[in-house]
Amino acid sequence: MRVIAGTQKGRRLKAPVGNRIRPTSARVREALFSILSPRVSEAKVLDLCCGTGTIGLEALSRGASRVVFVDNHLDSLQLLRDNLKRCGNPNNTVSVSSDAWNIVRQPQILKEAPYDIIYVDPPYQHQEIGSLLSRLATQHLLSDNGIIVVEHFWKTALPRAVNSLEQVRQTRYGDTILTFFQYIRESHANRRVSGNI
Repeated sequence: MRVIAGTQKGRRLKAPVGNRIRPTSARVREALFSILSPRVSEAKVLDLCCGTGTIGLEALSRGASRVVFVDNHLDSLQLLRDNLKRCGNPNNTVSVSSDAWNIVRQPQILKEAPYDIIYVDPPYQHQEIGSLLSRLATQHLLSDNGIIVVEHFWKTALPRAVNSLEQVRQTRYGDTILTFFQYIRESHANRRVSGNI
């Protein structure tokens, strides 16, 4: 498992043992950052259910200004710490031990808001993604032109719209789907002006 591109290109990251932690595959990461490439430089990123930290670390390598990593499993947080160390312990990162659905109670996460990119990678069996999206929207954790990306199992259906968020893109890679959300705009023309993907 390696960083794909940027200043840390080729950096080997520590992979989990067993199948409880499911890192985002290199194929999906490469596709994701190909889509997000115009947005990553200087972006503030929130990596929810971060696992080994591969998404946030890839974002940092590609020029993100700050990444906040969130996970509530001790083994995931230990892997994250190991991988941060392998990348030189960058000082523009924060790691928070929290359930993603409780982040609105975490002052450290709220203080860093708004985020330009929020990546959500919950366990594939989790069915309450809509409620998490609702919390992200109502707490204004996303910047005005920001993007939320949810990685999920292809059989998991996500709502077309949640509060002030709407789906703007969906792509499938094997059993994995990436679904993109942005704030609802007044018209499709306005969405294009805002830099919608």
